[in-house]
Amino acid sequence: MKNAKVLASLEVHRTRRAKAKGLLGRESLEGAVMLVDTKSVHTVMMKFDIDVAFLDAHNRVIKIVTMVPYRISPFVMKAKSVVEVEAGAFARWGVQVGDELEVRE
Repeated sequence: MKNAKVLASLEVHRTRRAKAKGLLGRESLEGAVMLVDTKSVHTVMMKFDIDVAFLDAHNRVIKIVTMVPYRISPFVMKAKSVVEVEAGAFARWGVQVGDELEVRE
């Protein structure tokens, strides 16, 4: 959520296994995926471009990158988690660096 507006349904991946699988094998992504305790991601073997928001301990966006398949993101030392969405979603939703996102599980 941003400014009390629900942006997307969210899958939260906490386990090593769930985070390792991530979006592999998917043709697209409806909603968003959060990887907890993550500072870097990759798009090896992915079939579509994604936007990645790196969040601090308060779910504040500290960096956003767009990634094409077969790339490795920067390592963001201050990140506590990441949120992955289909490329362009953050721009459509108005999500920017500095925004604080509310996560409801």
